[in-house]
Amino acid sequence: MLLAGPSGSGKSTLAARLGWPVLRLDDFYREGTDPLLPRDAAGRVDWDDDNAWNAADALAAVVELATTGEVAAPVYVLGEDRRVGCRRVELGDSPLFFAEGLFADRLVAGCRDAGVLADALVLAPSAAATFVRRLVRDVAEARKPLPLLLRRGMRLWREQPSVVRRCLDAGMRRTTPELAAAELAEIATATTPYAA
Repeated sequence: MLLAGPSGSGKSTLAARLGWPVLRLDDFYREGTDPLLPRDAAGRVDWDDDNAWNAADALAAVVELATTGEVAAPVYVLGEDRRVGCRRVELGDSPLFFAEGLFADRLVAGCRDAGVLADALVLAPSAAATFVRRLVRDVAEARKPLPLLLRRGMRLWREQPSVVRRCLDAGMRRTTPELAAAELAEIATATTPYAA
């Protein structure tokens, strides 16, 4: 199950609420030393540019998890601009899993071609709610200095409609965290658990 949406739209919260295994696609950002990592005019990493993200690695991990029931996924720390380790994601007896992240829409076609796409959703709550949720999270996690978080937050507020439109253009369905939680709970009860 691919799950996209603007940063702070509730992707991680929805995944935790349903209790499904989660492959965090934001852990597939490029290393801070990677020359392909895009930067803004001031030389700071532009985490909202889709070139900051390694789509090929992310797709391979989704396909591996869907077909084998487990995958070794990276652990990425935005504050350090690098992968700091690895974690094992296993499906166990779960019927579905979330592959969630800002750029999940870039995996729709590849997952469909590989035969592993159960569904593709984009969360689109109000831009104001997303701004507040994102700021609270980023401050609590000390991701970046507060002035940078505020500037980024205001920019992302303005860009939210284009992010949602990009996901819809990729073939994702628009929903809210509340509607998705109810719908996906029903899907889970009707789906056969993974069996290797």
